[in-house]
Amino acid sequence: MSGMTEVSSLTGRLLVATPALADPNFDRAVVLLLDHDEEGSLGVVLNRPTPVDVGDILEGWADLAGEPGVVFQGGPVSLDSALGIAVIPGGASGERAPLGWRRVHGAIGLVDLEAPPELLAKALGSLRIFAGYAGWGPGQLEDELVEGAWYVVESEPGDVSSPEPERLWREVLRRQRSELAMVATYPDDPTLN
Repeated sequence: MSGMTEVSSLTGRLLVATPALADPNFDRAVVLLLDHDEEGSLGVVLNRPTPVDVGDILEGWADLAGEPGVVFQGGPVSLDSALGIAVIPGGASGERAPLGWRRVHGAIGLVDLEAPPELLAKALGSLRIFAGYAGWGPGQLEDELVEGAWYVVESEPGDVSSPEPERLWREVLRRQRSELAMVATYPDDPTLN
């Protein structure tokens, strides 16, 4: 039931926590990998909204942030830093990519939060702000994959801006065309089953 495939880089893919993953930082987490190479991996948890409004910490970006308009906890590392992830409809490429946006995978890219928001306002399809990130050292993520901690699946641009992030874990699993779709029915508390 492993969603792993042999690829050199998992950048742009989703890590979906298996029910067996014991780390509370990643319980039912859906992580978008922003970088994955021999030096390690970096991603953001897409389904951990906080009660903090984007306008409370990045006022100029608040109007561009998608619903629910709050900061998301991207992971347990560097919680005092912010990352912006945005989808550009049509996946602007090359010279068409707006200033202040760098493609990660397809239509998904990183936003330079130091840039004036108006530079990106017309191009953005959706924007999410994350406090912190998830990080793995060299070989660490690969070890977790071998241990069965994560399913690796394809991302879709809508995953970044899911209006109901609390349902994302089940939704991502449910759309898989394999036995992974059955994992979406796994109870929150298996002892109550």
